[in-house]
Amino acid sequence: MQIIYPEKLKKGDEIRVIAPSRSMGLISQEIRETANKRFSELGLELSFGKHIDEKDDFNSTSIEARVQDIHDAFSDKNVKAIITVIGGFNSNQLLKYLDWKIVKDNPKIFCGYSDITILNNAILQKTGLVTYYGPHYSSFGQELHFDYTLDYFKKCLMQTDSFEIVPSDQWSDDEWYKDQQNRNLIKNNGWQVINEGKAKGVAIGGNLCTFNLLQGTEYFPEVENTILFIEDDELTGDFSAVEFDRELQSIIHQSQFKNVAGMVIGRFQKASKMTPAKIEQIIRSKKELEKIPVIAGVDFGHTDPKVTIPIGGEANLIVGESSRIEFADH
Repeated sequence: MQIIYPEKLKKGDEIRVIAPSRSMGLISQEIRETANKRFSELGLELSFGKHIDEKDDFNSTSIEARVQDIHDAFSDKNVKAIITVIGGFNSNQLLKYLDWKIVKDNPKIFCGYSDITILNNAILQKTGLVTYYGPHYSSFGQELHFDYTLDYFKKCLMQTDSFEIVPSDQWSDDEWYKDQQNRNLIKNNGWQVINEGKAKGVAIGGNLCTFNLLQGTEYFPEVENTILFIEDDELTGDFSAVEFDRELQSIIHQSQFKNVAGMVIGRFQKASKMTPAKIEQIIRSKKELEKIPVIAGVDFGHTDPKVTIPIGGEANLIVGESSRIEFADH
């Protein structure tokens, strides 16, 4: 597969906001105004897909409308990057209706996380285009404690140099969108070393249960020598440990897993009740993981702050006494 790197953003560039999963109709005016201001401060212009505010019983809209907004965003020569409004549950509905030639012929930044995992990895597999597992448009609506997320967004999407990620000082898992001024910050104790070692490869993955929806399809990334980045949300509550265990086992059973050289696990939400001990127990129960480096508690996924990960970009992983995660996103 030939990897295609989109051009980096520069001041004056236009970003198109689209809603391939849930609708912009869920986002308050206050959050929109804060997000718009943040992009303006970066010197970036925003435009919006025609159908992003449409909202049905599933807080989304039709397949046809969402596909049109994706095609329009990639086809528009003035648009230099595409960012998703928010995650959800149904972006996998779109895959067989997308014109992959439009995407491949118009390579540009595509950024989002959670349910957008589907599109991140499918785009890589079908076109070779590097996409970005990073904040949504709605994420930019946070008034406080957004510096770390913004810093890595800029390092990944606006700068050409390789960059290293380091643990945040504090993290949060609060409903900030309900009360912007009352944030509950938690001290970050750093990364959890599980298996020591070194690996270099292409970054793939994202939200684990969403990533697994691609199994057995033509959209599952088949890339030699990969670093698997996975995280999960609080959706399964008290069953998070057993769900993570079987979801991970399901990936291990895939023939492509032989290409995985290392694994990076994102931070779990509080409601999942996942502890470092539980995570380590799950990883050590799987013989297939014994010989690859594994690290957990990294700043990506459904807590804040979060780094931006180039899906399809080159990752360098060192796990040990002085752990390092680096990206060479050309």
